[in-house]
Amino acid sequence: PPTTPPPAGGCTATYTITNQWQGGFQGEVKVTAGARAITGWSARWTFANGQSVSQAWNATLTSSGATVTARNVEYNGRLAAGASASFGFIGGWTGSNARPEVTCTAS
Repeated sequence: PPTTPPPAGGCTATYTITNQWQGGFQGEVKVTAGARAITGWSARWTFANGQSVSQAWNATLTSSGATVTARNVEYNGRLAAGASASFGFIGGWTGSNARPEVTCTAS
């Protein structure tokens, strides 16, 4: 099958809801380095429907209102060109659980 080449520079991030139940959900974000190796990354998104994050693993998460920022931890920040790292989290929601757009910044 054809493969998608890695992004030109920096990194990209993909947000996935891996499980959902009434009022709660589990999510995962996959961070992929671009055409060059990176030494660290951060992913950021803003929830639109009152969602919140209560716990996370494989990243350090901070939130301010609806905006969530995830930063790599010591063991998963260095990524070779085209390599990926994932982190997961548990969150809550009311109304609907729309998937937000995620931005990624490499360091």
